Amino acid sequence: MTERLSVAVVGAGYWGPNLARNFRASRDWDLAVICDLDIERAQSVADGVGGVPVSASLDDVLADPLIDAIAIATPARTHHPIVMAALKAGKHVIVEKPLADERTRGAEMVAEAQARGLVLMADHTYCYTPAVLKMRELIADGFLGDILFVDSVRINLGLIQPDVDVFWDLAPHDLSIMDFILPGGLDVSTVAAHGADPLSTGKSCIGYLSMPLPGGAIAHVHVNWLSPTKIRQMVIGGTKRTLVWDDLNPQQRISVYDRGVDLQLQSKNTAVDARASNISYRLGDTWSPALPEHEALAGVATEFAAAIREGREARTSGSSGLRVLSVLEAAAGSLRTGGAPYPIDVTDPIQG
Repeated sequence: MTERLSVAVVGAGYWGPNLARNFRASRDWDLAVICDLDIERAQSVADGVGGVPVSASLDDVLADPLIDAIAIATPARTHHPIVMAALKAGKHVIVEKPLADERTRGAEMVAEAQARGLVLMADHTYCYTPAVLKMRELIADGFLGDILFVDSVRINLGLIQPDVDVFWDLAPHDLSIMDFILPGGLDVSTVAAHGADPLSTGKSCIGYLSMPLPGGAIAHVHVNWLSPTKIRQMVIGGTKRTLVWDDLNPQQRISVYDRGVDLQLQSKNTAVDARASNISYRLGDTWSPALPEHEALAGVATEFAAAIREGREARTSGSSGLRVLSVLEAAAGSLRTGGAPYPIDVTDPIQG
């Protein structure tokens, strides 16, 4: 039997209790301690998972040689100092999205983990849902063909965040999914961002991201805090089929359409040749794959343990989190320049 690993959860606010519950239930992990500056809040989380030790001292937790890993569920502005301290103490780390509040800090975290041979995993929970895992499988198997476009919508009413805009709050979910499912990950060089603040909150409450993808494809992300209806959908169009993911439809989260446009090119030499090509419309069947039911965070805990034991990067690694962070930071730059395409920093954190 494989020896269980030991993990401490740092942060007992919104997400910490979910991490604690899943680590407690996992066959791979022993939940060692809940750490939070608010010891009463930590105790409440500990009691909710059947009772584990609590601590208000991060230093004490990091000094414990029996603890293998740290799970961080604190505000983004605190991620860098906590992650760096944990890595320097020899602990593997999983950290809530976004990876950090600035790309330079995220890059430093990734470089530190790689230099020490430790796992730094981004908690991109959606990537471990049965639906997104199936999307990744279908795309990797070539079932959709070459990707032509990705359209993503994540809109709802509230909650307007006090410290970040709607891009930093909602878009990491969709960007991390794209990085997870697309061949080669989130391979983009520029992003154009348009935001609106109709309530004069001082930050964008409605936002649109547009990113060219390799091969002439395009990705588009729409996020909104002000919609009275809640929508979480992604449409991925390929040369063979189109996939629609509807996260709020438990009966049919994925639909695959054998419908689309077939362009029978006679020649690709000139734009005139392309326009003169014969276009036909494909009207085939619709298919919905059966999906297993399991909690995504259970898959996160399993993957974190597997990456540590196998000495490899997690499927949602720190590098993945850094790619998402790079797009968010470039989006902020685009907003400052009136929505003009803004270059994405793709500097390797090791090479500099």
